Amino acid sequence: MSPPPPPLGRARKRDAQLFDPALCDLELVAVRTQFTQGRWSKARTLLVGTGDDWDRRGHRVVVLADTPAATAWAGEWLLAEPGSADAATLLACASVLTALRGKGSPQAADEACRRAAALLPADPTPWLGLLMLSRAFGTEEEFTRHFDQVRARHREHHHAHHLMVAKLAERDPASGRDPLHEVYDFAAWAAEESPADSPLAVLPVIAHAERYRVLSAAHGHTTPEAAVEHWTGRRARQVLRSAFDWWLEWEREDHPRNRVDLNFLAHAKLCEGRPAEAAALFHRIGSHATRAPWSYPDRDPHKAFLAARNAALGTA
Repeated sequence: MSPPPPPLGRARKRDAQLFDPALCDLELVAVRTQFTQGRWSKARTLLVGTGDDWDRRGHRVVVLADTPAATAWAGEWLLAEPGSADAATLLACASVLTALRGKGSPQAADEACRRAAALLPADPTPWLGLLMLSRAFGTEEEFTRHFDQVRARHREHHHAHHLMVAKLAERDPASGRDPLHEVYDFAAWAAEESPADSPLAVLPVIAHAERYRVLSAAHGHTTPEAAVEHWTGRRARQVLRSAFDWWLEWEREDHPRNRVDLNFLAHAKLCEGRPAEAAALFHRIGSHATRAPWSYPDRDPHKAFLAARNAALGTA
C-alpha cells in the first residue's frame, strides 16, 4: 500500500478543499466554475456525456444545482432549449435545494421535479429531487413512494439509499441500541439484494452511523466512550468486518460517491478502535472529506476530521 499523505503542516492548501461536494470529480469541478459564471454550455456537454450513469448523473446534477444562482442559469438554459430534460432536471434540483434553504416554495420545487420527470421517464434524478424534498416537507408515505420511484429506475441508487437509511434511523429513538431496529434490517436487505461489487455493501455501516446520530441527540450520548460502545457490539463488529473486506476486494474508485462511503467507514473504524485500518482509508480519502459522519453527533466536522486523521496517521 502507498505511504500516507504528508503531515498536515504541509497540506494546508489541500485541507482548504475539504468538504467540497464534488468530491473527486475533476470534470465536474471545472464545469461548476463556469456554471457559476452563467456559462451553462459546458454543463450541457457534461450531462450529455454522463448519459444513463444514474449515480454519476445524480451526483453531478445535485452539485451543480447547489451553486450560487443555479436556478437562474438553469432557467436561462431551459428558455434556450425548452425540451431539454437536462436543463429541466437541473432547474428542478436547484429549486429543491432553494426550498430546503427556506428561500423557495416546496410546491414549486415539487412541480418542477414532476415536469422534469415527464421529459425523461427513465431518469431517477427528478425523483431524487422529490425524495430530498419529501425528506424535509413530506409525509413518510410520500418519502417511501418517492424512494420506490427512484429504485424502480435504478435499483442501486447510492444517494437515495443513503437518504432512506438516514430517515429510517430516526424512527423510534426511545428503543435505544436495538439490534433489530428496522434501519439495520433495511440496510442488510439492500446490501444483500445488490451485486457483489455494489457500494451498497457499505450501507450497514451507514445505518450504524445514522442511528448513532439519532441516539446521541435523543439521549445525550456525545462522549467518545459512547461512540466506542455503539461500535463494539457483536452486530457492529460483523458489519464493519464485512464492509472493510468488501473495500479491500472491490474498492470502487470509479463510483462518483465512493469517498462518502470511505468517510463513513474510516469514522467507524476509528470508533471501533482500529486506527491502522482507518489509516488505510484516510489515505484513499485524501482531501475529499464529507461533513457526515464527522459532524456526528454534534461536532465541528472540519476539526473532527482533521483530529481523526491525525490520530490514525500518527501526525498529531
